[in-house]
Amino acid sequence: MNFNFLTPVSDLVLAHNELLSAQALGRKIKIHSEQNGMPDLEGVSIALIGVLENRNDVNYIGTEFKLDEIRKSFYGLFPGIWNTTIADLGDIHKGESVEDTYFALKTAISILVKKNIIPIILGGSQDLTYANYRAYDHLMPMVNIVNIDSKFDMGDSTKPIKNNSFVGKIILDKPYNLFNYATIGYQTYFNSQEEIDLMESLYFESYRLGEISNNIASVEPVLRDANIVSIDLTSVKSSEVSLNQKFSPNGLDGKEICAISRYAGISNKVTSFGIYEYKPSNDDEISSMLISQMIWYFIEGVNCRVKDDDFSNENNYQKFITLVDSQELIFYKSNKTGRWWIEIPFLAEVNNKLKRHTLLPCMHQDYIDASNNIVPDRWYKAFQKNCV
Repeated sequence: MNFNFLTPVSDLVLAHNELLSAQALGRKIKIHSEQNGMPDLEGVSIALIGVLENRNDVNYIGTEFKLDEIRKSFYGLFPGIWNTTIADLGDIHKGESVEDTYFALKTAISILVKKNIIPIILGGSQDLTYANYRAYDHLMPMVNIVNIDSKFDMGDSTKPIKNNSFVGKIILDKPYNLFNYATIGYQTYFNSQEEIDLMESLYFESYRLGEISNNIASVEPVLRDANIVSIDLTSVKSSEVSLNQKFSPNGLDGKEICAISRYAGISNKVTSFGIYEYKPSNDDEISSMLISQMIWYFIEGVNCRVKDDDFSNENNYQKFITLVDSQELIFYKSNKTGRWWIEIPFLAEVNNKLKRHTLLPCMHQDYIDASNNIVPDRWYKAFQKNCV
């Protein structure tokens, strides 16, 4: 297997690792090193990849960065009661062009996902999510992306791709594989009304910061339905991070971003997870520790995965039927986990790829709303997309 575009973890980090407790994570994971080469991926279920690419950042001024501090922080944490083997595959350096970096990342993700290994991507600018998405072109017919971000990143798709316009490219570039795009934690004043209207007209989902801060569990269903999760670190409020990382006084706090990371890990569908827009500074300990804890919670979530979405056996679930405006809504509740789903009627006359999307994760509250004659928003948007 050819991973020759990945460079080993630096000797500095490895020397630091040797000083850690034998119980620490850094002593228990497989590491790509100069001395030992690329680790054997047999039995590995999660792989860390750094991508040192930030040239498509709209504010790029030639700055270089490393991920050493994040690795030091992460290696120093202690694992939970985990049954997953983790590997750190090192870094993808900047290619000759940004497209070369995209190609390397796309190739790496594609290889790993085919081997049932979940890549955790640590990146520079968030436009790398485009390469992550393109890795799925030959893996599955339709893809759901969840972006944890204060902005929608639609941008002007007629212009070259940037970290604030990559979603426009994902929507408009062929092949068209995007089924749903959801933004968690957006802040209205960072988004033009045109972008907000476009999100609505495409029936994409968006969750305002205030909405989820009041009830963080409300984002679990949308993460349960995601294949790709991309986190923009500027969605975290400035009091939680180091100097260069500060962006806005409002944003998600450390607990909320870790809870979201854990929900992403618990989701049976999430097969790649990326953390982007890392900007190191001299007082970097807080940012690198927060990112390490996000990775830790994602892995914790993966270790808590429960297969409860097989509805072929009636003993696995309870079924509830309600009527909303003469429309029959059918809900399923897993006996194993208590998680809820809602059925989207499949329109046979519509030529689409959505047969596997007939069940949509939802919350108990959606069932209560439907019982009170309120159409659940997620169901409505998915149904409208199915009709297009």
